[in-house]
Amino acid sequence: MTRYIQGEHRTQSTLLPELLDDYVTEQNPVRVIDVFVDELDLGKLGFSGAAPAATGRPAYHPAVLLKIYIYGYLNRIQSSRRLEREAQRNVEVMWLTGRLAPDFKTIANFRKDNGTAIRHVSREFVLLCKKLDLFRDALVAIDGSKFKAVNNRDHNFTGAKMKRRIAEIEASISQYLTELDTADRQEPEIAQLRKARLQDKIATLKKEMQSLQDIAVQLQDAPDKQISLTDPDARSMKTRGTGIVGYNVQTAVDARHHLIVAHEVTNIGSDREQLSSMAEQARTAMGTEKLIVIADRGYFKSEEILACDQAGITTIVAKSDTSAATAHGRFSKDDFIYDAQNDEYRCPAGQRLIWRFTTTERELQLHRYWSSHCKSCLLKEQCTPGPERRITRWENEDVLEAMQSRLDHFPEAMRIRRQTVEHPFGTIKLWMGSAHFLMKTLKRVKTEMSLHVLAYNLKRVMRIIGIGPLMQAMRAG
Repeated sequence: MTRYIQGEHRTQSTLLPELLDDYVTEQNPVRVIDVFVDELDLGKLGFSGAAPAATGRPAYHPAVLLKIYIYGYLNRIQSSRRLEREAQRNVEVMWLTGRLAPDFKTIANFRKDNGTAIRHVSREFVLLCKKLDLFRDALVAIDGSKFKAVNNRDHNFTGAKMKRRIAEIEASISQYLTELDTADRQEPEIAQLRKARLQDKIATLKKEMQSLQDIAVQLQDAPDKQISLTDPDARSMKTRGTGIVGYNVQTAVDARHHLIVAHEVTNIGSDREQLSSMAEQARTAMGTEKLIVIADRGYFKSEEILACDQAGITTIVAKSDTSAATAHGRFSKDDFIYDAQNDEYRCPAGQRLIWRFTTTERELQLHRYWSSHCKSCLLKEQCTPGPERRITRWENEDVLEAMQSRLDHFPEAMRIRRQTVEHPFGTIKLWMGSAHFLMKTLKRVKTEMSLHVLAYNLKRVMRIIGIGPLMQAMRAG
């Protein structure tokens, strides 16, 4: 192997550095983890074992185990068994822990038993970002994404899925019974083999049918008529193209530096109920009175937008056009101009639609307007197939109109939203791998997501301001 860079022979004596610290450069991210955890008040954050027990076998300090986990999630190592191996062979982890090597069970139990405290650590780093003045624009984008749970789709049941599976089993049993009748006409030796095989299949299907009937009874008692056998909190959710069994992760991301300022994990598949709560969490985390929030049409809900407006949060949410009139090529509601002074609408033909009555639907007060000239209108075919065109106006419609005006004057808002909030989701899912979450139940999944968010924010801030300045800011507290 001439003319290649040559390595040393394995039997060659080597003088390695005497100090473990010599293996870790000053710009190594592991030093950031060490300083960050050492500056935390783990007892105040709620970590168990922060104060040593007076008796019994000495335990690992929670700072050691927290450092291992932050290092693991920062380097795409989430499994407790893999972290155990890293503690035994990885020089960076040895430096970080003082060459302590907890077993995988100790590591796993720490994450399981300190979920709330770990979530507080993630928030502590967001507070540090606030002190570094990284949220000065007070503009965030909110979005949700579906993450897979530790629950196969075959182990998740809904009413529709149960009916479909039971029908498939009944059809299969009927087919096998027909094949049994056919097997009786074959040669005795062949008939006996086929009948034994078919009877085994029928017995298996009948056993599955009994299991499904038992699950059907439990399904009736479930609040949302859905059951997951492996992870009881996971739910079937719609995604683009297909569905998954998992969780809906909500994030509020700073538009300037793409830092995740607030996050939440829910097992509700829709985003419509999440806008005001996520916006309020983001404002609290950023410590600002004024906040602008951008979200896609999946968050458009009148009550949520009103709640944000009443809280002093400015929203820009795209609205999807679900009008049947527009779909059939007729005038949409936007073609009718509202006159606030006279509380009436002006139609495309120039006629007045006046207030007729007020009703309540879904706890919303709605006003109805229409004109008496519709029957003789020349534009009626372009307007409505009914006797008259009726316009419905919510009592707080002016809030929605003001938001639409903001969107019209800020046309790049949806592009900013897409560039801001979708990048963190893609990055974290890449780190997670194809399986996404490793833990079960909503409480533990929240802990796991907090570690991913903390790792993501750490890496972002190290790139934004540098490792040295970040450690100085941590020490300054």
